Amino acid sequence: MEITRQMRSLSAPVMRYTLTCCFLSLSLLLPCPGKDFRVYAPASKSNTLWIILVKADEDAVQMAVEQKVDLGFPGRVITSHPVKPLLYVSATGGEEGRVPGAVISLSDKGTYQKHERVTFNDGACFLSLDRGNNHLLGVSYGNGRLNVYPLDKRGMPGKAVTTIDEGKREAHCVLPSPDNRNLYIPYVKGNLALLQYAYDGQTGAVTPLEPKDAGPPQGTGPRHMAYHPRLPMVYFSNEQGIGLSTYRRGENGQLKIEQDINVLAPGMSKTGLSASDLLVTPDGRFLFAGLRGHAQDFDRIARYRILENGHAELLGLTQADKIPWGLTLSPDGRFLLVAATGGATLTAYRISDHGELKRAATLKWEPRISDLVTR
Repeated sequence: MEITRQMRSLSAPVMRYTLTCCFLSLSLLLPCPGKDFRVYAPASKSNTLWIILVKADEDAVQMAVEQKVDLGFPGRVITSHPVKPLLYVSATGGEEGRVPGAVISLSDKGTYQKHERVTFNDGACFLSLDRGNNHLLGVSYGNGRLNVYPLDKRGMPGKAVTTIDEGKREAHCVLPSPDNRNLYIPYVKGNLALLQYAYDGQTGAVTPLEPKDAGPPQGTGPRHMAYHPRLPMVYFSNEQGIGLSTYRRGENGQLKIEQDINVLAPGMSKTGLSASDLLVTPDGRFLFAGLRGHAQDFDRIARYRILENGHAELLGLTQADKIPWGLTLSPDGRFLLVAATGGATLTAYRISDHGELKRAATLKWEPRISDLVTR
């Protein structure tokens, strides 16, 4: 009321000036939709880390190579520390106990500062941090092993405190549950399995649940996974099933399948096709998954709407460049970034309010780049 009385006492020009200053001050507190961000991607062919500067506003998107950092080893997999300005990169193979990796330090603005070489027990096809940022987790496609590496105060990984060998190859992902109590590791192809563990985020200890295998349906091949931000739902891209499976996570950490979605038209052959990466938007409304046409002209991004009960509903398929492999989102969640290994491109798609994808920009880069993060 006091503010209202004071405003009424002002002349019209003074009032306009005061209101303008108030709105300008408020705008400085709001997120800027056109804020620049960077894409980071290891390139195994040239042993480099590509850093792409992306300038995005409501009307246009521009992508340009900012820097290529010589890592000195064929990095293929990358993840980002949620708090510290650090990136973790690993090769997918190498001598056991001496697999090359690196921790990249960034400035507060996201520019490259330095990197330190590290070694891992096994090559990794997927890296992630636990929810307490206490450990770095990695699984190997070659031997299927899980390694849990403790992080020191600087965020540097030490010697593995846990290594799990189930005697199965072709593990493809490890991602802690939102409450940090469980780990799930999907295996594809002939080693089909979805293994479930209890996880201790303080010690890095991993204990099998009973039953240990959630029993994915034959022919699905769960590959990569994503959690719903609010519901107890876990989503898997089906590498061999060419679609999506949805699981509900129980209080005991056990997963129970609720959907097995095939996105192909009736009668269409799965030969030469496989699913790749997937992600859920931060608001939990949409899910996007890559479909790779190795031996068919069928490179697509599958678009799903997530319903109130957590189930997924296919919206449609969007054309992608050859072999869409790695997917990530812009920091504000407005753009989907896709790395196409065969087409040797990075593509930014604008995400509409209805879950549609519109190609906004494409940048040519090195072939076989398959993993990427943004900051």
